Amino acid sequence: MLFSIITAVYNNKNEIQGAIASVAGQKNVNFEHIIMDGGSNDGTIEAIKENSNPYINFESSRDKGIYDALNKGTLKAKGDIIGILHSDDLFADDKVLRDVQDMFDSGLDGVYGDLDYVSKNNTTSIFRHWKAFVPDFFQLQLGWMAPHPALFLKRSVYEEIGNFDLNYKISADYDFILRVFLNQKYKIGYLPRTIVKMRVGGESNRSLKNIIRKSREDLAIASKHFNVPLLTVLFKNFRKIPQFFPRKIN
Repeated sequence: MLFSIITAVYNNKNEIQGAIASVAGQKNVNFEHIIMDGGSNDGTIEAIKENSNPYINFESSRDKGIYDALNKGTLKAKGDIIGILHSDDLFADDKVLRDVQDMFDSGLDGVYGDLDYVSKNNTTSIFRHWKAFVPDFFQLQLGWMAPHPALFLKRSVYEEIGNFDLNYKISADYDFILRVFLNQKYKIGYLPRTIVKMRVGGESNRSLKNIIRKSREDLAIASKHFNVPLLTVLFKNFRKIPQFFPRKIN
C-alpha cells in the first residue's frame, strides 16, 4: 500500500521544513510526499530543496489558491491512499500512517481521526482538541465535519467524487467532505487517536472578512444537502465550543 501525502505551500519557509520531516519520519509504510508550491518568493523553494529526500515529488507553479494546488496534487498522486498535510502542520507521531494503514487493511474506503490545534511556536502546547466520532445523517445535518487534514481516502474516491470546488475559497473542504460522507457507497472508519497537529492561525479565521466569507460559503454548501441549512451552519460553529475545554489527549 502506497500513501500519497499532498502538501500545498506558498511563502511558508519556516514551517514547511517541519512538515517535510514529519512525513519523512513515518515508520513501516510506503509513501510519497507531493509538495505543490504556488510560486513562493520568500525562500520556501530553497528550504524545500535543502530538505529534499527521495520521497518528495516537488513542483512550483502559480495556482488559484490552496484548493487548486490540492487538486493538482491529487492528479499527480500515484498512491493507493491520499492524505493532506498542510505546510505548517505535523503528523502527531511517527506511527500515524502505520495505524491508518492497519484500518485500511480491513477493506475501508476512508479513515479519519482527531486533530489538535497547537501553538504556532510550541507544537506541544495544545490550544484546542477536535475529537471526531462516527456520524449519522442527523449529525451531518447538525454540522458534523471530519477534520480534513486527519482524513485519508482511497485515490478511487477522489476520482469518483471529483475535485475540490474552486468556487469556494475557504470552505471547499467542507463541500468535499459532505460529498464523501453523504455517499452511502463508501465505508469510512474512525480511528480514535490524534492524527495531526495543526498550528493555529489558519486562513478561515485570519480576519473578520474571512470568517464572514466562510460562513456564507458554509451556508451555500449546506443548502445543497439539507432542509434547514442555517441550522446546520449554526450547529457547525457551536460544535467548536467544547473543543476548548480540558480533555484527555491521546
